[in-house]
Amino acid sequence: MTEYVLEMEGIRKEFPGVVALSDVDFRVRPGSVHALVGENGAGKSTLVSCIYGLTARDSGAVRLSGQEVSFGSPADAIAAGISMIPQEVQAVPDRSVMENVWLGRYPTKGPRFLGLIDHDRMRRDTAELLAQFGMRIDPDATARSLSVSQLQCVELVRAISQAAKVVILDEPTSSLSDSEVAQLLELVRQLRDSGVAVIYISHRMEEIMEISDEVSIMRDGHMMGTWATSELTLDQIITTMVGRELTFRFPERTHQPGDVLVEVRNLTAADASSFVDVSFDVRRGEVLGIGGLVGAQRTELLESIFGLRRVAGGEVRVGGRAIDLRSPRDAKRAGMALLTEDRRASGIIPTRSVLENTTIAALGSLNRWPGIVDSRAARQRSQTFSGRLNVRTPNLDAMIMSLSGGNQQKVLFARWLMTDPDVLLLDEPTRGIDVGAKYEIYTIINELAAAGTAVVMVSSEMPELLGASDRILVMCRGRATGLVDARTVDQTTIMRLATDIPKDAHA
Repeated sequence: MTEYVLEMEGIRKEFPGVVALSDVDFRVRPGSVHALVGENGAGKSTLVSCIYGLTARDSGAVRLSGQEVSFGSPADAIAAGISMIPQEVQAVPDRSVMENVWLGRYPTKGPRFLGLIDHDRMRRDTAELLAQFGMRIDPDATARSLSVSQLQCVELVRAISQAAKVVILDEPTSSLSDSEVAQLLELVRQLRDSGVAVIYISHRMEEIMEISDEVSIMRDGHMMGTWATSELTLDQIITTMVGRELTFRFPERTHQPGDVLVEVRNLTAADASSFVDVSFDVRRGEVLGIGGLVGAQRTELLESIFGLRRVAGGEVRVGGRAIDLRSPRDAKRAGMALLTEDRRASGIIPTRSVLENTTIAALGSLNRWPGIVDSRAARQRSQTFSGRLNVRTPNLDAMIMSLSGGNQQKVLFARWLMTDPDVLLLDEPTRGIDVGAKYEIYTIINELAAAGTAVVMVSSEMPELLGASDRILVMCRGRATGLVDARTVDQTTIMRLATDIPKDAHA
């Protein structure tokens, strides 16, 4: 009997112009957390898509509990005992928790031909599963009413209800706060201890070191190897991933910020439950980080500055001139750009090409005549900016939805750089991006700042706030609770401000 619940041998997959997987071997033990890491474009998503029946492999073998399998769809994989929870949870928002857990498998009562749903049994079974893992979630609550972390928990319960042998988690903590991450990791441990194999994909290296038993590292479609996590250091994982040593995770900042460019004064949201009376300045060449926990209203603040949300009071001035916050068009005219938090919901245009997604914000500067775009100039500029951010794509005409999440994010970054902004608003700019690509993004941010751009960056990653910012504005429940120097502040101080706990408070 094999010691592995899942075995993949010689897996190869080609797309037009790209070898996504080159003779990859991958094995996972039952009752273990197996981390799968690599840069964006390394082949991780393609590999798990082959496991889950989303993508047909060109060659190679897949065995589940020693039996060779071939899945034509996710339904086939689920029936065989493989579940996958994607980065963006895909719950049915207006259906209850129990309906989402048992979707497509509702228990029935009475004569089989009537197909009557047994809601009482469904509610009872769901409550038992939730209680088993200590989740205080109402089975009758709608998915829409749950937080992102609660939705992740519901997806885990759904996987458990399917009697899964293997559960694939793709960036499960990318949208969670530190406390929510801790809760989810505890659920993953319980899942592992129950005998389930967990394939854990994440760019957060600290999580990998904490939660995994083994680590498989991919690079450029090749499997570089598998190691016991205890045998690896963080630096060894990163070096194997990127094929070079990353001595520093953040590039050195050598320039000095100039005069004040952006002034935000007493800004208050029209929504009474959002932010209130927020004020700050940003200088030319400065990176101002904005920190805080989930619910701090950081995204709402950035979107209001960019004209996406209405404000009830206060003002924003750029270069000494007050900005009308009626629409993003007004903000763009003032030299502002916004990279939004959710690339799928408000960033990419999935059925359009990399070329179109890159140039759409700068079409006005690419007109040969009014209303006629200079296609040659558009392609040249798209090539320049895509190359500058090292976007991995077969060509500019490839659909952006065919790219990995990190490369989609870099396309969006290139889109706004093409507008040559004076003020760049970044909402979680490196979410879902690997460590090598993060360094490239930080380098671009530094270059922009050195050229005089004022950068405002919302981030939920403490090391990023401290390593990439000059100053950090901390928010808690819609209010600014502190403005600190990133070079001298410590994490404890930031967390105290983020929870609005007085410095002299005692536990």
